[in-house]
Amino acid sequence: MPRIIWVLAATAFVALAACNPGGLNRPDGLFAPGVTGRGEIDHLAAGHRAMEGGEYEVALKSFTRAAAQQGLNAEILAALGSANLALGRLGQAEDLLRRALEEDPEYPEAWNNLGVILMEQGHVAEATFVFRRAYATDNGDSDQIRDNLRLALAMLDQTSYSPQQGTAEFQLMRRGYGDFVLSPVP
Repeated sequence: MPRIIWVLAATAFVALAACNPGGLNRPDGLFAPGVTGRGEIDHLAAGHRAMEGGEYEVALKSFTRAAAQQGLNAEILAALGSANLALGRLGQAEDLLRRALEEDPEYPEAWNNLGVILMEQGHVAEATFVFRRAYATDNGDSDQIRDNLRLALAMLDQTSYSPQQGTAEFQLMRRGYGDFVLSPVP
């Protein structure tokens, strides 16, 4: 008797799948986000979604899986760097972003995030140079990069420093998939 139940269940499943246009394999390309047309998971897209959701460890794991699938190209190196930046691992993030820029020197998001790291480390002059490079490679289209450049230039222009003033405090604000903006802490 149990064998009949399994046969009926399997028949019902196949019949229901046949009711859906395209059956189990939809030709119209509609798949769950993060899944390629071949049914494989797109780990890079999954990592970007995890970054949007503030799940930086999950994003880092997804980007690592994407590196295993696709190799370490500039996009994946920059994504790994952005995830490490979000986790506060500035040294690792800096190394990864510099490697991404060696692969693709025309990657404005990587330049921007490298500038954010340099500002966090107090290297204002180098950060200003990096933000200028990011702004130039982006053709001035990004408001975030422009705002970061303005902040770095303002910090560079502050020539008088007294120990009583202290240093400016920054807060990282994430925008987009892996772009970060510096803003002064109120």
